[in-house]
Parts: sequence; C-alpha cells; structure tokens
Amino acid sequence: MSIAEYENYQEKKSHGALTFPYTTYPCSIPLDFAKVPLHWHDEMEIIYIKKGQGIVTVDFITYEIKARDILVILPGQLHSIEQKKGQSMEYENIIFQLDMLFPRQEDLCVNEYFLPLLQRQLEIPVYLTTEWDSYEAAALCLDQADLLCGSRPPAYQLSVKAQLFQFFYILFSHSAPVQKTHTPVKSRSLDKAKLIFKYIETHYMENLTIKEMADTCGFSQSHFMKFFKTSFGTSFVSYLREYRLTVASRLLLSSSSPILTIAQETGFDNLSYFNRSFKAMFGVPPREFREGN
Repeated sequence: MSIAEYENYQEKKSHGALTFPYTTYPCSIPLDFAKVPLHWHDEMEIIYIKKGQGIVTVDFITYEIKARDILVILPGQLHSIEQKKGQSMEYENIIFQLDMLFPRQEDLCVNEYFLPLLQRQLEIPVYLTTEWDSYEAAALCLDQADLLCGSRPPAYQLSVKAQLFQFFYILFSHSAPVQKTHTPVKSRSLDKAKLIFKYIETHYMENLTIKEMADTCGFSQSHFMKFFKTSFGTSFVSYLREYRLTVASRLLLSSSSPILTIAQETGFDNLSYFNRSFKAMFGVPPREFREGN
C-alpha cells in the first residue's frame, strides 16, 4: 500500500472505472488521519474544503485553507495535507485522469490548453477562494458533478464531463503564460524530491539507510540529510517512520493480519518499538486503534 492508496483509503477502490476514471473521496482530519505525508501521483487532484481549516503544501508552497476553498493539484506535483493545530477539517478529494477529457484524434483544446498546462507552459488559478471573482461558477461545477455521482442518473457521465470542461474553461479563461520563477536549481530540487519519494514508496518496507538514499540521489550522506530536511521539513528518519506508520494504520483497518505481521510488512523489526511509535503518532496502541475504528 502506498501513500496515494492510503490517502483515498475510505473508498477501498481504484480511482473510478477504467472507462470513467473519476472518483470523489470524502475525508476528515483528524478523524481519518492527522496528516497525509508528502507524495505525488499521475492523476489530477482537486481538494475541496467543506468544513474547518487545514494545511496543504503543493511543490513546497504552503496554503492555510478554510471552508469552501478549492486547491487544484496538477499531475506530478508534490503535495501533502495535514491538520492545523487545534482545528478539524472535512474535505472532498476529487481524483481523476485528465486524459479522460482528451479525444483520440488531434484536438485543438488539448493542444492549446491541456498540453501546455501539463508541460508547465501555462498557468491557471490553483488556489480558489470565495474572494476570487469566478469562484461561485467554478464551485458550482464541482457541486453539480458531486450530485451527479451521488445519484447516478442515466448518462450522468456525460454531464460530469461537461462540468469538468466548464470548470477548466473557467480556469483557462484566467490563464497566463508561465513566468520563469522556477530557477533550474529549484526544478532540479523538485525532481530530486520526487525521486526520493518514489524510492521510499517502493522500498519503505525494507531496511532503508541514509547511505542507500544518498547513493540513489547521487549525494553525499551529509548533503542528502540537509536536502531532505530542507525539502520535506523533517528528517529522513522521522519521515520514513511516519510513512511506515501511516501505511500500518490503513492495514490495521483493511486487513485481519496480526499486528506483528503488519509491523514487519511496514519495516518494523521490533514489535515494542512499533507499538510505542504508533501510540506516539495516533494516541492509542495499534490494537486499540483497530478496535476503535
């Protein structure tokens, strides 16, 4: 199980059908989890806040978000979601394959708008608040798509696509060519951070060492530790432990495997250490966490 799968655990299914890859996941912080660690994926993601407040980071830019805010996350962007101290948050995680809107043949809309967006040659508004002049129109598209997916009337998929096209029409009507604010150094840093994340996602259950991670990036160990702290906001050891515990928490709820087995499957060789670490992060031992959910 990866963080992307964890993030959308509640539905316990893939992102919609292969022929209609669009799904909405209701999420709650801290009821479901306190934090979704930094990660990235190839799908488009829209985070639509329903209640409360929280914190979302996208490509190292931090947004303190509140009810009714909308964040648009492009494929490949690094992002995390976490609890704001003392606050709770309910939100919809809308995940879909952007190419579900692409026709098979050559298409002006794809060439003029979507491809430049994906190639980071075109900027669209990505943080939509109620103060934005087109907010109500954009939010209505998401609300309508939500209603359609809830009731699923005949041919509802056509109307969901229509709502997405309208949503992107609104965003593209406020688009602009990308300003070269990302220096080559920052772009390389993002690429390295994504490489690190994908390596952790694939090997978190193994005995990962700082030397192995540094070699993967072509860094010295000291440079890797400094880079990781700067990019991820925490140490490698702390992030890896949090990642493993996050996956373990989902396995506790989605499987009947013994706690020892789950600990071992997520990279913990010592059950006592796993229990202590889990309680420190979630407030209760693994067994209580499983029984209480």
